[in-house]
Amino acid sequence: MYCMTEPAQVPPIQPVSAQPTTVPLADQQITPAPTQPSSPPLNQPVSPVPQPVVQPAVTQNQDQKLDSILEILVSKQHLTSEDAEKLSVEQLSTGKTIEALLKKNKTVSEEVLTMAKADLYHVPFINISEIGVSPEALNALPESVARRYQMLPFSISEEDKVLKVAMQNPLDVTAIDFAQQKTGFRIEAHYATSSDIEQKIAERYAQSLSGEVTKALEETSDAKNKNEVGLADLSQGVVRQAPITKIVETVLSFAMKARASDVHIEPEIERTRIRYRIDGILQEKLILPRSVHDAVVSRIKILSRLKIDEKRVPQDGRFSFESEGAEVDLRVSTLPTVHGEKVVMRLLKKNMKVPTLSDLGLDGLALSRVREAIKVPNGIVLITGPTGSGKTTTLYSILDIINSPKVNILTLEDPVEYQMNGINQVQINPQAGLTFANGLRSFLRQDPNIIMVGEIRDSETVGLAIQASLTGHLVFSTLHTNSAAGALPRLVDMGAEAFLLASSIQLIMAQRVVRRINQDFIEEYQPEPEIVKDVMAVLGNNYQQWCQNNGKDPNKMVLYRPKKNRPQNEPEYKGRIGIYEVMPISPEVSKMILKNASSAELEQAGLKNGMLLMKQDGYLKALRGLTTIEEVIRVAEV
Repeated sequence: MYCMTEPAQVPPIQPVSAQPTTVPLADQQITPAPTQPSSPPLNQPVSPVPQPVVQPAVTQNQDQKLDSILEILVSKQHLTSEDAEKLSVEQLSTGKTIEALLKKNKTVSEEVLTMAKADLYHVPFINISEIGVSPEALNALPESVARRYQMLPFSISEEDKVLKVAMQNPLDVTAIDFAQQKTGFRIEAHYATSSDIEQKIAERYAQSLSGEVTKALEETSDAKNKNEVGLADLSQGVVRQAPITKIVETVLSFAMKARASDVHIEPEIERTRIRYRIDGILQEKLILPRSVHDAVVSRIKILSRLKIDEKRVPQDGRFSFESEGAEVDLRVSTLPTVHGEKVVMRLLKKNMKVPTLSDLGLDGLALSRVREAIKVPNGIVLITGPTGSGKTTTLYSILDIINSPKVNILTLEDPVEYQMNGINQVQINPQAGLTFANGLRSFLRQDPNIIMVGEIRDSETVGLAIQASLTGHLVFSTLHTNSAAGALPRLVDMGAEAFLLASSIQLIMAQRVVRRINQDFIEEYQPEPEIVKDVMAVLGNNYQQWCQNNGKDPNKMVLYRPKKNRPQNEPEYKGRIGIYEVMPISPEVSKMILKNASSAELEQAGLKNGMLLMKQDGYLKALRGLTTIEEVIRVAEV
C-alpha cells in the first residue's frame, strides 16, 4: 500500500544506509536550505538564488530508483540483457515505472521482484510463509493498523523494544512512524511479497491458534506476577494452571484441524517455536515466550505419564486427545537439548479407515503387478524408501486386502501405528529382548500364513525372513534404499545369499510421497521450454503413449499448479499421493541376481519389462494434474 504524503513533510530516504531496516523518525532532522547573502559582492557575477530543497515523497523516490532493478535481475540471471533493454525502451515510451512493467508483463515472479527491491534498497527480505509468528507480536499491533498499512508483525523483543514487521513497502516512513507511535516499539521493517502479506494478515489475526494462545499467555503472566513459582513447584503450580493447559490444548487442536502428522516443540535461546508437519513439510506456525517452555513440556509429560523431574535422558510415552468429536493417539518423545527439552508428538488417528492401493496412487500395470504378487502363498515382498515415504501405510493397505478369517496374519512393528481388526500386531521392545529377529523367530512357532516385519535392519532378520518365505510363508517387510533395484545389492551386502534371494523375492516396490494439489483451486499453464524438454526426456516414449491414451496434443504440453487467487484459508496443497517404482522378479532378473548384477543393470532389466521409474510415475501424475513438477523433483531427484 502506498501512502500519499506532502513532499515537504517527509524526510528523505537513504537506501544505501547501513541500517535500512529501521526507520526511527524521531532521530531524523530535515536540513533547511542554506541562507544566501542579500547581495553578492560587486566584483563577482550574480548567481541565481538557490531554490528551497523539496523533499520527494517516498514512493516517488522509489520509482526513480527502480530502473536499477533491471541490473539486479540481470546479474541474478532472472532477466536477459535483451529483455532488460526492451523494458527500458518501453519505460521511455510509456512513462510507466519498471516495476509496473515487470508486473504487467509478468516477466518475473512477485517474489523475485520483491527480492530485487530488497537488494536495491538494502532492506532484508523475509518469506513469511516459512516462519512462525509470535502471538505477542500480533497482539502489539492492532489488526486495523496491519491491514491499513499492509504490515505483518512476526517477532518482538521486550528488552530491546523492537518489533519486526513484514511490509510490501518498508520505505513508507509514514506507516512506520504511525506503527511506532501506536505500539511504543522501534519498528524493523522487512520486505515481503504483497500477496503473502494480505493472505497471512487475514490468516494470522483470524487464526484461533495465535489469539487463544495470546490470551493464555496474558493469564500466565498475571499469575506469575501475583505469585512467582519455582521450578520445583511446576507440577503443582504453573503446570496445572488453566492457561498452560489451554496452550497445550490449543496447540493440539490446531494440529488436528491442519491435518498435521507431527508437532515439534523446540526450545531456543530466547523463544520456543512450534512447528507442524503438514503433508510432509515442517511449517513454523507459532512462537512462545521461553518463560513458559518448561511448564508446557511438563504439562505434556504429565499427560504422557512421564517423569517431569527427569530432564537428562530421552523419554517416550503416549496419551489420547479429543477435540470436536475426533480422537487421536499421540506418541510422545522428549529429547534433552542444550536449550532445554525438545518434544515431538506423532498424531495417529483412531479408527481411521485404511486407504486402498488406488487411493495411495497405484494404478495401471504397477497396481496389477502388486495384486498378483500378494496372491502367491509364499515369498517376500519388499517396499523400499526413506523414513516418512509412506512404506508402513502401503503395507497396511496390502494387509487389509488379504486379511480374512482363513489366514493367520502376524505383524512385528516399531511402533504399531494403526490397529487393525483380525490381525495379531506385536510391538518390539528391545529393552525386554523383543527385537525384530527374536520376534520373527517366535512367529514361526505361531502357525502363521502371512508375516509382516516392520523393517529389515540386520543380517539375522534377513536370514530369518528368507527362511520363513522358503518354508511356505508370505513375508512383507521394508528396507531403506533409494530405488527398487538397489534393494537386491543391499540385501547381499547384509549377508543374504544371492541364490536364496533369487528364489524367494517376488516383488520390490520403491516409493515416495508428493503433495497433492488442492483440487478445488487448480489452474492450467503452459510450461517453459526447459521444463517441456526435461519432461519429454524423462518420460521418453511414455509421453507419446500417454498423450495418445488421453487424447492430448504432444506438441502442446499442459501442466497444473495451485491458483494464486484462492480463499485465504485454502492451502496450495491438500493431502498426499504416492509415486512408485514396481519391479517384479522375473526369470531374467533372477538370473541376473545369481550373477551379482549391479543395481543399474537390474534397473535396465526392469525398464525393459515395463517398469516405470519413480520420477516417470511422478511426471505422469503431474500431467494428470494430481501434483506439480516441482513436488516430483523435490522428492524423486536421486
